Amino acid sequence: MIEITIGTQNNQIALAYHIQIALAYHIKSNAMKFGLSFFPTHFSASAIDLAVEAERLGFDAFFVSEHSHIPVNTDFALGGEVPMGYKSMYDPFAVLGAVASNTTTIKIGTAICILPQHDPINCAKAISTVDQLSNGRFIFGVGAGWNPPEMENHGIPFKNRFKITKERLEAMQELWTKEEAEYQGKLVTITKSWQWPKPIQNPNPPILLAGAGPNILKRVVNLANGWMPVLSPFWDNSMAGKLVSLEALPKMILKTRELEDHLEKKKTSISAMGLPPTPEFIENLEENQVDRMILNISHESPDQGFEDLHRHADSISGY
Repeated sequence: MIEITIGTQNNQIALAYHIQIALAYHIKSNAMKFGLSFFPTHFSASAIDLAVEAERLGFDAFFVSEHSHIPVNTDFALGGEVPMGYKSMYDPFAVLGAVASNTTTIKIGTAICILPQHDPINCAKAISTVDQLSNGRFIFGVGAGWNPPEMENHGIPFKNRFKITKERLEAMQELWTKEEAEYQGKLVTITKSWQWPKPIQNPNPPILLAGAGPNILKRVVNLANGWMPVLSPFWDNSMAGKLVSLEALPKMILKTRELEDHLEKKKTSISAMGLPPTPEFIENLEENQVDRMILNISHESPDQGFEDLHRHADSISGY
């Protein structure tokens, strides 16, 4: 009788312990994650070194941006002269291939890839390659672009950027998921074709669509797995259509959930950029059930990049 009682108590203790572990894991797995965004250039810190250190520090994801070039007649979206970093970015897929080969767990991706500037067949191949090299860690952050002369240098009328983003995404998903892929749209045509390798992630790497315009949420729910808004800690009406205000964020998230229900789509993830990691902003995003907060790393100098990385790590250590 005594042995049964002791055994029962031990079992209860063991059960309680495992419940605590499971609950802690559940809470951690559902907690907001933290990622990093970086402009890789020839004068910045090494993207490889930053990503390796970010992985060691426990960051969830490492994203790089892109601009193929900046025409001299560019009207910069944020006003003033176009910063040197925008004129100097490395090719994102070459960078991420190198990062993939030097890391093992941190997710890697684009924030963002300007898809209208990419041939969809070559872009699908590049992403499948990086997903293979990273053992299934690639995240495809996509935007339609903001710079008319840059877009038009690629042969894309600026007014068509959303239509061609939609068709290229759809065509790429055909290449990723079909043994014999074909696509016929108004702006994109791919005859029945083979393309390997396929991505490791099934059916394809997560697609996160950036944007803040009036139709962005419909596009996100219809075309993507997640939304990647750029939030502003302060607001001016000139930012409308480019950035998302903190005041508007809860309403936009609610609208996203309503669209998911109406269209019978899976839940959209939200990866928010643009805010510093202060307790106020972190708690705001957590309250709105944002999945990932993406923090900027300076590209101005190697020292500044690593200073930002370690400062961000300190800022989020309590979360």
